[in-house]
Amino acid sequence: MWSRVSVRILGISTRLLHPDSAVVPVVNARRYLQDRTRFYKNAHIKHSKQGWEVLLDKKKLKTPFGNVFQVPSEALALAVATEWNAQEKVIKSHDMHLTSLCNTAIDNPTHRNKEQTVDSIIHFLDTDTICYWLDEPEELTDLQNAEWKPMIEWLQHRYDISVEPTYGLLPPGIPEETRALLQRHLNSYTPWALVGFEYCTDALKSLILTLGVMDRHLSVEKAVELSRLELEFQIKRWGSVEWHHDIDLLELKARVAAAVLFVHMSTEFQTADAAKQTQRG
Repeated sequence: MWSRVSVRILGISTRLLHPDSAVVPVVNARRYLQDRTRFYKNAHIKHSKQGWEVLLDKKKLKTPFGNVFQVPSEALALAVATEWNAQEKVIKSHDMHLTSLCNTAIDNPTHRNKEQTVDSIIHFLDTDTICYWLDEPEELTDLQNAEWKPMIEWLQHRYDISVEPTYGLLPPGIPEETRALLQRHLNSYTPWALVGFEYCTDALKSLILTLGVMDRHLSVEKAVELSRLELEFQIKRWGSVEWHHDIDLLELKARVAAAVLFVHMSTEFQTADAAKQTQRG
């Protein structure tokens, strides 16, 4: 059972969800994203026929498009309430990643269906970060071999598919059978979970790393490390802009951690329903 969101969940500390840096939210509603003075004392949750709602004192939380904020699981509602309770004198919407992901799932601002979302995620394979290798300098090639190759091998073994990395500008070798199998896998998730999948894939610039972290093969920290492998190599060689590097790193960890929590919390109700059906059977 899920308890307080302030404890460590799925090995991910919720401190990653509230860094001191800003992350561009999923839903771009200018008015909603403006910093506002905190106008409520407490955020709490309430169960309804459609799911779980978040209330600010006695007032129901609404999305940027004016829809009632309803989520599919108690854990996700608690996590969102925790984000709102963590706000101090000023509400900083741009730091509330779980709230933003829920807003996107509820409002569907791009008006896409499930099939279109899955197709969008699959397209990331063609530009997947860990499929593009460099043959120089030798130290970087060795690093890619040591760090990225095991991930590609894990993917091939886990899903029984073929993915061949590339050197240079040519796209990686990805058979249509691989695309079809991963497409079927993604279709097994709910539209809500796919919002988190796409958000994480976009943040890491890698569907392979996203699959690894969602499957709990990778920690959030390791997935971020692998996604920034070339960047960190260059920083060690040439240095970085003071503070900018640390801020970018915190932003990325926050986004990925939020996406992973969102996917698992969004699918929790499916697991619970399946367990109830099994008991009845």
